[in-house]
Amino acid sequence: MTSFSVSLQTSGVAGSFPTGLGSNPIHPLPLGFVFRSRAKEEKAAPTDKVSLTDSKMPRDPQAPKGRPTPKRSESQTQRRSVANTSTTRKDASKRQRDERRAQMDRQRQALSGRGNERDLPLRDRGAIRKFGRDYIDSRINIAEFFLPLAVVILVLSVVQMPALQNIALLLWLVVIVLIVVDSFWSVFRLRKLLAERFPGQNTKGTVWYSMMRSLQMRRLRLPKPQVKRGERP
Repeated sequence: MTSFSVSLQTSGVAGSFPTGLGSNPIHPLPLGFVFRSRAKEEKAAPTDKVSLTDSKMPRDPQAPKGRPTPKRSESQTQRRSVANTSTTRKDASKRQRDERRAQMDRQRQALSGRGNERDLPLRDRGAIRKFGRDYIDSRINIAEFFLPLAVVILVLSVVQMPALQNIALLLWLVVIVLIVVDSFWSVFRLRKLLAERFPGQNTKGTVWYSMMRSLQMRRLRLPKPQVKRGERP
């Protein structure tokens, strides 16, 4: 038998595949390409993905635009400062409520005549307003009896008796005339006393303030009367 031998030709690089096998010759491939380590590819791929993911991460809504996301320690510090600020506001509101309550208590004491006059409402403060109140409180004002007289006249006018109804109508006229005359006299007298007691000072509004006080019953007036009837203010 004749031995059949095929000569295999290889490329000059050791470990490459033979070039004479098969009908289609295969180009020589370097061993480095075939047996290349995949570790570098596996390491490079996550790096690209991480960088891609980092660039697409949403920005913290509390971080200013164009600045990186704040660290956890900075966020905790900011939350603590906000909590301290809200606590401070709560304490300030409570302090203001306590001050208003204390001020109202002092004002109530002043209106009752047992407190300091400096705690009175603004419309009642000052020596001029005090003089106007004392003048009204020291005299008998017909206007302060208007409500009791009005009740009596109303009852008389309801009774189905012509005589009593005529008396009620007459009383209405008498009371109105007396109130008008007495009020004019009080205004004239008070203006004269104010000009004598407080020359050159602003007494605007004091007369009207005093006349409104004269319409109230003595026991219902605030601030409480400080002088007796007939006593000179």
